[in-house]
Amino acid sequence: MFVDQVSVYVKAGDGGNGLVAYRREKYVPMGGPAGGDGGNGADVVFKVDEGLNTLMDFRYNRHFKGKRGENGMSKTQHGKNAMPLVVAVPPGTTVFDEDTGEVIADLLVHEQQAVITKGGRGGRGNTRFATPNNPAPDMAENGEPGQERNIKVELKLIADVGLVGFPSVGKSTFISVVSAAKPKIADYHFTTLSPNLGVVDTSDHRSFVMADLPGLIEGASEGVGLGHQFLRHVERTRVIVHVIDMASTEGRDPYEDFMKINKELEEYDEKLMKRPQIIAANKMDMPGAKENLETFKEQIGEDYPVYEMSALTKEGLRDILFAIADSLEAIPKVTTEIEDIDETVVYRHQKEEAPFKVTRDPDGAYVIYGNKIEKLFKMTEFQHDEAAQRFARQMRGMGVDKALRERGAKDGDIIRLLDYEFEFIE
Repeated sequence: MFVDQVSVYVKAGDGGNGLVAYRREKYVPMGGPAGGDGGNGADVVFKVDEGLNTLMDFRYNRHFKGKRGENGMSKTQHGKNAMPLVVAVPPGTTVFDEDTGEVIADLLVHEQQAVITKGGRGGRGNTRFATPNNPAPDMAENGEPGQERNIKVELKLIADVGLVGFPSVGKSTFISVVSAAKPKIADYHFTTLSPNLGVVDTSDHRSFVMADLPGLIEGASEGVGLGHQFLRHVERTRVIVHVIDMASTEGRDPYEDFMKINKELEEYDEKLMKRPQIIAANKMDMPGAKENLETFKEQIGEDYPVYEMSALTKEGLRDILFAIADSLEAIPKVTTEIEDIDETVVYRHQKEEAPFKVTRDPDGAYVIYGNKIEKLFKMTEFQHDEAAQRFARQMRGMGVDKALRERGAKDGDIIRLLDYEFEFIE
């Protein structure tokens, strides 16, 4: 089964917790703090494997979760960092954040990789909080929560040549005789339910990858028929081969077919019309094809090269394959566009989010929420009084107390943060 679009939940590993410990050795009086830091959580990384050509693995596994870091240990020993969770994806994979629509990664080249979610930092042990005023702190941090997000993974096949055209014009027969691809061939519409890839070798030892895409029909760019599901795969191709039934075996006019398909391609993406397009006048062994071809050439003008062929009898295949190979030599491969991808860092200006916000529930309780304050809360180990006091100071420094008073909070009011409740004390 060919899978080219899937929604997935990914979560990086949480950081390990820091430890509260003290040095206890004979002849070392008042040894001081000795709690180690926790290890970092695992990143979730997508890595290109050129041996894959579908997202089938994602169909059966929709959750990817990295391991958490190891907790800190005594004697100031650092917890072990978790190894990244590496997920193999085929070339041409694009990853989107499902909530924001932002493109996270566009993976095209073998072994290219991208961090999809970042693992949490390990919490600091009590050794880190020692100061001259407090040489033996009784507090440590919990590990930072790992990043989590819902993503949409799309595959756009990387083929040099894409075959487009109405159903049953001979695209599958064409790719089956010029390559080792074995698509299903039958005399009914939409026999091809998913793209087929084949490697074509010309007689002068040039080769390229050809994709047979499911037939397009009028309205495909708006979701009509099957072809609209696979229009995205045309985006990666460098040359478009437009296969036309020149014998009009189904009663359609070849010129109208040509115009309708090009209209669908343009409505999907205007850039596709700038790609070199070669017309394969197929079924030239059938009656009436020669007359139709003459009329077609008069209507189309000189903008597009037209090659006569018959996929069934294999006539004219050599010439059109040479023409495709010549066109490809004049166009740089897609990899040249991203050859410096690892060296180029794109800085996106992100609007700074407020550290917290205050709302009120129907029962009168005040609710505090926000990424920064929720992260601080999760990283605080409330079993230790010093840690709780530190969190209270951090909240005061962020302006939470002031914001609550401005909203009308009084002594004894209930304050909610995540699943916990506190009392407001003046």
